[in-house]
Amino acid sequence: MSVLEVKTAGEPVLKKISEPVKKIDKRIKKLLDDMAETMYATEGIGIAAPQVGVNLRMVVVDVGNKRLDLINPEITSREGVSIDTEGCLSCPDLFGDVERAEKIHVKFTTRYHKEKEIDAEGLLARCIQHEVDHLDGRLFIDIAKNIRKGKPQRGEQVK
Repeated sequence: MSVLEVKTAGEPVLKKISEPVKKIDKRIKKLLDDMAETMYATEGIGIAAPQVGVNLRMVVVDVGNKRLDLINPEITSREGVSIDTEGCLSCPDLFGDVERAEKIHVKFTTRYHKEKEIDAEGLLARCIQHEVDHLDGRLFIDIAKNIRKGKPQRGEQVK
């Protein structure tokens, strides 16, 4: 596995709508593993392929329970509203309050070619929504209610 360069705000790949993954092969699985390695090395809890310069619809998240690889994720329902502080590996030293759904239902394909659906809430739901935004060319700074510089406060997570 390799730690990849994280693209930062201003890089064109972060504003593009990502293409669906058509075939899950060794190259895609290696990219997922490299994305995870990069996420852990940078102390993030989620990373999307555009953040490492790849215009494909895939994300890796780990909010402390277990790593999830989501290929072609689609949020099919949203419920409730929650505002919380977010940061981003692609926007170093920036944080802001973002409104997201409290609960979501997500369809995706696993690295083992299985179609799967999960219900997520709390931090996992927030993280998945944040990463899916990356796949649609949107950064948290585009939708945050406010932006501040500095290090995260106690309890703030970097996605």
